[in-house]
Amino acid sequence: MSQLNAKTPPESIPEKPLKICVFCGSSMGNRQAYAETAVKLGRTLAKRGMVLVYGGGNVGLMGTVAEAAMRAGGKVIGIIPQRLFELVDQQELTELLIVKDMHERKALMQKKADAFISLPGGIGTMEELFEVWSWRYIGYHQKPVAILNIEHYYDSLLEMLRHMVDEGFLHREIYDDLIVSDDMDTALSAIRKKAGDSGALPFLKKPERRG
Repeated sequence: MSQLNAKTPPESIPEKPLKICVFCGSSMGNRQAYAETAVKLGRTLAKRGMVLVYGGGNVGLMGTVAEAAMRAGGKVIGIIPQRLFELVDQQELTELLIVKDMHERKALMQKKADAFISLPGGIGTMEELFEVWSWRYIGYHQKPVAILNIEHYYDSLLEMLRHMVDEGFLHREIYDDLIVSDDMDTALSAIRKKAGDSGALPFLKKPERRG
């Protein structure tokens, strides 16, 4: 066993910078807090050395979080399908990947990211959130999934999810596995901890047979 000099502390191994995929609206929403939180999240990711992965474009909360991260010196990867690339404004990013369609976009976002966090958004945001969450449950990945519940935006959805649990359509372990917080630092710390535990799942879908 090697001996370490008390005056020379061991070198710490730097943590790998997490790539955080952010799902959020292509609109700004009706509350100023949504945009303010998007700006704060972009700056926070940059400050912590985390890489932002998002759906590309320069509109709504999506553009806001990306612009804030870039202005703070962060790294931002945008992934956008050709059709949307032609329809929405773009901004300067670290990397912009143009893909064939929405399916390829979501698959690449899942591949690039180490974790996922949802801000307020519409049906596209909901679809992205539920897809990566269900993929985690099925076992396609072990990456943490989180909701940042700004201004109680997700309260009604969370109530519906609890109803699914009560009615036997959603396992309690899966519901509890979703990271939910109205505090950004708490959410990011939970993501970091779960990612550090290799995203260990309390429950995985098991073989089902009709009998």
